[in-house]
Amino acid sequence: QVQLAESGGGSVQAGGSLRLSCTHSGRTFSSYSMGWFRQPPGKEREFAAGINWNGAQTYYADSVKGRFTISRDNVKNTVSLQMNSLKPEDTAVYYCAASLTSTITGIGAYAYWGQGTQVTVSS
Repeated sequence: QVQLAESGGGSVQAGGSLRLSCTHSGRTFSSYSMGWFRQPPGKEREFAAGINWNGAQTYYADSVKGRFTISRDNVKNTVSLQMNSLKPEDTAVYYCAASLTSTITGIGAYAYWGQGTQVTVSS
């Protein structure tokens, strides 16, 4: 059973930065593609960023490209999301997710989810 635990959320003013981290409890972390999704208030969950098993391929939603960076450490079993130049529209609950497929951007590819961490950006 895979368990994911996010940390690093909080409140920040527009233009600021936050770094989210997610710890994967399984022994085969490097087998998984990892993704960060977000759910703004009153909206559906959406893809934000994803990374393949060895970190060689990364994918970003257009709305975060150039501002967010996803990375992973297969020794520490962690995936991180560095968020810079934050905007009020980045306000959402951010979820870490794990997938055993090569599909990284599709929400349906992810079988395991964390509980989420709140990010609030004020103007």
